[in-house]
Amino acid sequence: MTQSAILRLGTRGSPLALAQAHEVKRRLAEAHSDLAAEDAIEIVIIKTTGDKIQDRALSEIGGKGLFTKEIEEALLDGSIDAAVHSMKDVPTWLPDGLEISTILPREDPRDAFFSLKADRLSGLPEGAVVGSASLRRQAQVLLARPDLKVVTFRGNVQTRLRKLAEGEVDATLLAVAGLRRLGEAGRITSILETDEMLPAVAQGAVGLEVRSDDSVTRGYLSAIDDAASAVRVAAERACLEVLDGSCRTPIAALAELDEAPGSLKLRALVAMPDGSRVWRGSRQGSAGDAAELGKDLGQELRAEMGPEALKSLTSH
Repeated sequence: MTQSAILRLGTRGSPLALAQAHEVKRRLAEAHSDLAAEDAIEIVIIKTTGDKIQDRALSEIGGKGLFTKEIEEALLDGSIDAAVHSMKDVPTWLPDGLEISTILPREDPRDAFFSLKADRLSGLPEGAVVGSASLRRQAQVLLARPDLKVVTFRGNVQTRLRKLAEGEVDATLLAVAGLRRLGEAGRITSILETDEMLPAVAQGAVGLEVRSDDSVTRGYLSAIDDAASAVRVAAERACLEVLDGSCRTPIAALAELDEAPGSLKLRALVAMPDGSRVWRGSRQGSAGDAAELGKDLGQELRAEMGPEALKSLTSH
């Protein structure tokens, strides 16, 4: 680590994670003259457990916290000043003393469809194989097309697209946001609308995690916080928290700011991993009540599912 750095940003080392960290660095340099020098902000790469284990689904090895644990440890011990996260990878509950202080302007939250055999999910031949590491995507694929086969498919964007080209699977799904940040959006076969594939909670949002008592870093980061994106993420994560969501539970949610000033619409679903059952709900209200709307919708879905379905999902 360089001694001259004013801020140190911790991140995973994947091409997408680095693209997001450099976006944060650029925005901070534009917002603060004392951060404009090239060495004023240092990007610190931290390898996480989720990066090290690539041959199993996250749901089998402990969930999405595996992408944040080591970075949060570096934050807590002072090795870095802020952690850059894809918010869909951030667990619902954070370690004591840490908080998400900042959300960048959210990218397109939708999912992208890739295939050499069809231009959309509905066009895949019967029995086609879809590769995905996400139980949320798996459940919604099987809900729409019970005849398809879904297999676990991990790796970064480039790895998954290479496996697709080599014929390991007939189709795969990736987040549009990540592809755009990597300059790979031109390779998308088609984009799935949200009524066909509801996104993961906070998909497309980049968040910055800091120590709660670090007022200096919080002050720097406040200049790049996007209030509208933060409200949407807050509603979705509040819903997820009530549903006790993890990588073992297929949960999707999307909050959108309505045309009416200050109005927010939230949609969410919970499904069985095999797509055999799905519970859906929605809420609309004031953006100022984002977290309350999310909690209310989460409670409604919990009640509709009942204790047996909840037990089955959380122990899956």
